[in-house]
Amino acid sequence: MTQDEKWQMQYEQMMDFMETHHRRPSKHRIEEHDLLNWFKHTKKQIAKGGYSPERLEKFAKLIEVANKYRRKNQYE
Repeated sequence: MTQDEKWQMQYEQMMDFMETHHRRPSKHRIEEHDLLNWFKHTKKQIAKGGYSPERLEKFAKLIEVANKYRRKNQYE
């Protein structure tokens, strides 16, 4: 599996998670740590400037969805 395939798989898992649960992954739930860590790591890498325009475009869509659930109470 290439790095692009792994990145795409994580991206799809994150989008599916937010569409299913209507919230971002929680730092308080161990089973959600992998998604949350991938999300935070990708944001840091983008800030450093190391991503292709295709990934930037996809991640911008992910950020848009994530911002929709930004202040959602995770203990409903």
